[in-house]
Amino acid sequence: MKIINQLNDKQREAVEFNTGPHMIVAGAGSGKTRVLMHKIAYLIDEKGFEPSDILALTFTNKAAKEMKERIKGLIGKKADQLWMGTFHSIFARILRVESEKLNYRPNFSIYDREDSQSLVSNIMSSLNINLENLTPNGVQHKISFMKNQMMSPEEYVKNVATTPADKKIGEIFIEYNNRLFENNAMDFDDLLLRPIELFKHHDKILKKYKKMFKYILVDEYQDTNKAQYELLKMLSPTRDKVCVVGDDAQSIYSWRGAEIKNMLNFKKDFKGSKIFRLEQNYRSTKMILTAADSVIKNNTGQIQKTLWTENNDGEELTVMRASDEKDEAFQIAKRIKKEIASRKLSLNDIAIFYRINSQSRALEDALRREKIPYKIVGGVEFYRRKEVKDVIAYLRMLSNQNDEESLLRIMNFPQRGIGNTSISKMILFARKLNISLFTTMSRVFEVIEVKERIQKNVKQFKQLLDKYIELKEKLSLGELTAALVDELGILKIYKEEGTQESLARYDNIQELIAAVQDFSKSNSGATLDDFLSEVSLIAGVDQYDEKVNSVTMMTIHSAKGLEFPVVFVTGCEEDIFPLSQKFDNESKLEEERRLFYVAVTRAKDKVFLTYARSRYRFGEVAYQSKSRFLDELDESTYEELNGTSGRKAGRKKKTFYDEYYQEGYDEYDQERRSLRVGSRVSHAVFGVGKILQITGVGDMQRVGIAFENHGIKQLLAKFANLKLI
Repeated sequence: MKIINQLNDKQREAVEFNTGPHMIVAGAGSGKTRVLMHKIAYLIDEKGFEPSDILALTFTNKAAKEMKERIKGLIGKKADQLWMGTFHSIFARILRVESEKLNYRPNFSIYDREDSQSLVSNIMSSLNINLENLTPNGVQHKISFMKNQMMSPEEYVKNVATTPADKKIGEIFIEYNNRLFENNAMDFDDLLLRPIELFKHHDKILKKYKKMFKYILVDEYQDTNKAQYELLKMLSPTRDKVCVVGDDAQSIYSWRGAEIKNMLNFKKDFKGSKIFRLEQNYRSTKMILTAADSVIKNNTGQIQKTLWTENNDGEELTVMRASDEKDEAFQIAKRIKKEIASRKLSLNDIAIFYRINSQSRALEDALRREKIPYKIVGGVEFYRRKEVKDVIAYLRMLSNQNDEESLLRIMNFPQRGIGNTSISKMILFARKLNISLFTTMSRVFEVIEVKERIQKNVKQFKQLLDKYIELKEKLSLGELTAALVDELGILKIYKEEGTQESLARYDNIQELIAAVQDFSKSNSGATLDDFLSEVSLIAGVDQYDEKVNSVTMMTIHSAKGLEFPVVFVTGCEEDIFPLSQKFDNESKLEEERRLFYVAVTRAKDKVFLTYARSRYRFGEVAYQSKSRFLDELDESTYEELNGTSGRKAGRKKKTFYDEYYQEGYDEYDQERRSLRVGSRVSHAVFGVGKILQITGVGDMQRVGIAFENHGIKQLLAKFANLKLI
């Protein structure tokens, strides 16, 4: 294949090797995706594999879609026959075919995290569990973690649950799995666990797929969890036609079950395997690579590799110190304007990363004030918005009448006079007779505790659902959705309400209808089940559109796999990044360090690292210390904007405040911030101090301040001329 000649020697060697299991250790920016797509094209065009022989597993739908399009550019339309997608989407596809072997119907619902939390909440309510330290969110997270460890509820109760709270979680876990089955539903974790169960108990089916998939490739192997690893081993046809690609330095998902040991132990697990190292970076400058390497080399658990690049030296990283989160955001907003002007950049060339979502608020405020357009990736995703989930719940009910969670969501939306008390009585009736809530609606007149007026409302609602269950076989997906939304009157309700929020909901539902129509046009013969599967597996990063000209804001976890000319990494402080000072083992600190490495290596040309001396957290001002990761940076790779410099140590730099004072920082900062207990302030006579107490209002407001060199003073705020620092 001539196109292989476009690869470098190491890339070409990895593509052409096919005589045993092999792992491609691909450093940041080393062309991992390029190698993977060329390998697939090479297997088809040069080695005689049919596209349908190849199973290629990725970690985002976006990556799978983009890779398939690029492969299509190499080998044409036959790339459409590839089994390529995320672990969850591929095995959901297999389960649709084989579900009856597990006593599920093919139209099973797929619950996202919010649906799972709702189910947990309903179970806790029905079991009358209301412990202070147990929340639906916490319990759902625990259940998901246990499932990722391939632990059954019974095993959890027997081997793990020791405290009263643990035993309650076990009780909920058992009921949770039962309810999923009754609802003909699976959660995300089940999409990996159920195929393992299927293959273990049905050898013929396992042999069928082992025969079908003659070559297996796994992207982002460092992020695989126990279940994904087990599936890879089960499906590997002869253990030699296996290629995994990853970077141990970018393993950042242990909190959702990812096990870096899958990568570190590959040679042991796949005997006779070969390791290829891709070490030439095509993305970043030499300065950025040196800085990233100087931090990540402090980790002990890693596969040794040395990234290098033929790119130019580039600029030093810039470390920016701020007084608090508002100052940090203000500095970033001003710096963005300067970068755009000096580098001739577009807004979508710039990204702002943060460790935790709560950091985004101050950043958004500053960007809005400076009139800088921005988009948040991984915030409230489109298909997770309330009004969109409401309509999707209706569509789920048309597909799967056992889906009790969806039915409960829409039973009284739009309002039809069916209150929670009546619903609870119907649920009790259903449980007593061991029938579904949907079936109970047909027999609501037998539920004598429910008032006659409400019984009529339930009957009318059931007739509406029955009507569209019948119509789904006669109308296209787009027609079905549009007709249903119109009859429900949801758009009319939101339009008549007339608020900014309701009009946004109106627009989102219109967009959903358009999305259904587009899906129907793009996927000939697609069913309602196909659409519901598609939207249930969409993640926030899948909706990232790099063509939209606005600054991108996201958590660092969401940023993996992306790249930008200019990157701001915010909140580089102990207890934020790294997230906690209380590391119960070294591996958690090492993962935080890998996360820092990922953040820095997203940048092509320039990196800004920011930290604040204080930050408003948990309802009070917290005094922050600089992140250890900044101290680990090679001193030759960065300069600090507030005066110190690594490479040019001792030479006074122009400060940010000098640079932008004329543009209004002081006025902005002092006008928009207010005095509060815990704030640090500066006084012309007494110097620096901390506010201990505030009494009175207006002209009579008094402030009690503990000054570092003058003790506690009581001052009238009006005349004290205090400056927040």
